[in-house]
Amino acid sequence: MVESPFKPEILRGKVALLTGGGSGIGYEISLQLGKHGASIAIMGRRKHVVDSAVSSLNSLGIPAIGFEGDVRKREDAIRVVESTFKHFGRLDILVNAAAGNFLVPSEDLSSNGFRTVMDIDSVGTFTMCHEALKYLKKGGLGKDPSTAGGTIINISATLHYTATWYQIHVSAAKAAVDSITRNLALEWGTDYDIRVNGIAPGPIGDTAGMSKLGLEGILSKAMEKMPLFKVGEKWDIAMAAVYLASDAGKYVNGTTLVVDGGEWLSKPRHFPKDAVKQLSRVVEKRSKHAPAGIPRSKL
Repeated sequence: MVESPFKPEILRGKVALLTGGGSGIGYEISLQLGKHGASIAIMGRRKHVVDSAVSSLNSLGIPAIGFEGDVRKREDAIRVVESTFKHFGRLDILVNAAAGNFLVPSEDLSSNGFRTVMDIDSVGTFTMCHEALKYLKKGGLGKDPSTAGGTIINISATLHYTATWYQIHVSAAKAAVDSITRNLALEWGTDYDIRVNGIAPGPIGDTAGMSKLGLEGILSKAMEKMPLFKVGEKWDIAMAAVYLASDAGKYVNGTTLVVDGGEWLSKPRHFPKDAVKQLSRVVEKRSKHAPAGIPRSKL
């Protein structure tokens, strides 16, 4: 693991609430925000996962609490946000990392299956943002009116940038998340000095998503076409979150930071590099001897 490039106290005094913060990428973000000085509140549907994550953070000296809750339920969102504020006395950072995903051909996907992912990813993201607003906005409860407003980070994806096989539901949900990010950045950045950004991870090793979606066997071949020839680490996403949550990103608002090593841009080579160079020389030589400015059309 690479050592963090940020100072350990860069988030000192901040309080962060993370949905889906008990496992996978969400937990790594919880861990790194905590290591850089923030107090952590974790919200998740599985109590044993949340409890285990909180225990692990506490063992490292990171102030942390956990709440069982479902982002699809507004009453849970209200309870967790209010409880976080009551416990720590403030709320500065909200990270929406709760998500649902599974592979399914579009014709086999039920409307309920589609709706479930939309409810977790997009509706859940908006609900958490909406309920946290009064604590995050400049001059809100628990905030010094002379300081800037809070920060929201929405975990997105690159699936919808082009199209992705068998993930129409997730692609639609993450497209909505990106839109939520931009719109809230415009409105709440203007009205309340709240920065709202996103992070779009690429293939990240050692995550449930990799094994759940059956991508591990595909990756070895896919990496041949990826610009950096490797998958990312959870640490890479967490460092992006530390950057966005800290003063290092104080002028970044309304953007979704793609952290995928350029994977979504990758395409197979049609020609080997040497063949392209040779072809280029042939074409250049031919163009020098070809007559210029003479119309070829008989019209």
